[in-house]
Amino acid sequence: MAILVKPDTKILVQGITGSFGARHTQLSIDYGTQVVAGVTPGKGGQSFEHNGKKIPIFDTVAEAAKQTGATVSAIFVPPPFAADAILEAVGAGLELAVAITEGIPVNDMVRVKSAMHGKKTRLIGPNCPGVVTPGTGKDSQGGCRIGISPGYIHKKGNIGVVSRSGTLTYEAVWQLTCRGVGQSTCVGIGGDPVNGTSHLDIIKMFNDDPETTGIIMIGEIGGSAEEDAAEWIKNNCKKPVAGFIAGTTAPPGRRMGHAGAIVSGGKGTAEAKIAAFKDAGIAVASTPSEMADTLLKMMK
Repeated sequence: MAILVKPDTKILVQGITGSFGARHTQLSIDYGTQVVAGVTPGKGGQSFEHNGKKIPIFDTVAEAAKQTGATVSAIFVPPPFAADAILEAVGAGLELAVAITEGIPVNDMVRVKSAMHGKKTRLIGPNCPGVVTPGTGKDSQGGCRIGISPGYIHKKGNIGVVSRSGTLTYEAVWQLTCRGVGQSTCVGIGGDPVNGTSHLDIIKMFNDDPETTGIIMIGEIGGSAEEDAAEWIKNNCKKPVAGFIAGTTAPPGRRMGHAGAIVSGGKGTAEAKIAAFKDAGIAVASTPSEMADTLLKMMK
């Protein structure tokens, strides 16, 4: 089992004709992902071809979903138009929208969050690497890859990974795979200050998934999402959780990499997050190179 997406999930790609969207659509198709439609306004009726597959392109998300049965959107739309692309997916009633786009204005995301209230669509991102549920084929092919994560580093198994950082997601996944340990689903929730899905949301899903037996949670400075998740884990989570917090040496008041990675007003420090993790019984890796081993030691 897995969370959010499965190998048979039907995907549409908003921005499929752009160079970035096209390249990652090709990689997802190669991985075995069921990409069934593309959406680019003004290019409806054309098709996207790769490795013998001919994927229809539509002018709107609603039309693409109706014609193909797609329930999930991967969004590779430039920042000025990405908020409207997310809202188009919401308006079409999709189950999930995964916004890869980096640099969406914060005000735009505040507007999106407000408009999404009470709607069925879940948003992952923006500014995220996406979601991967590994398959059972060579290099984990036959699974579902949405976004930009390298498919070959994954291995089907029972460890859930959730992270604000894309590269640290890849690092944790590769460490597990190199140790012969597979993943149920890997979720990059993004590093922006306003996003659609939190650590806690994903932790709850992993906790409810009968085939996820352990969790790696990767956070960073800024905000209180990690502390909120730790508090819930302390009182509710039945599975071993290991964590890592990036940014222990970051100076206060300076943004570090991600738009949301900033310590302000004494809140969001790495020290506070690490203390919350330890108080919740989460094993904390002292360096990124120890993330997998930290969890696996708990599971012996």
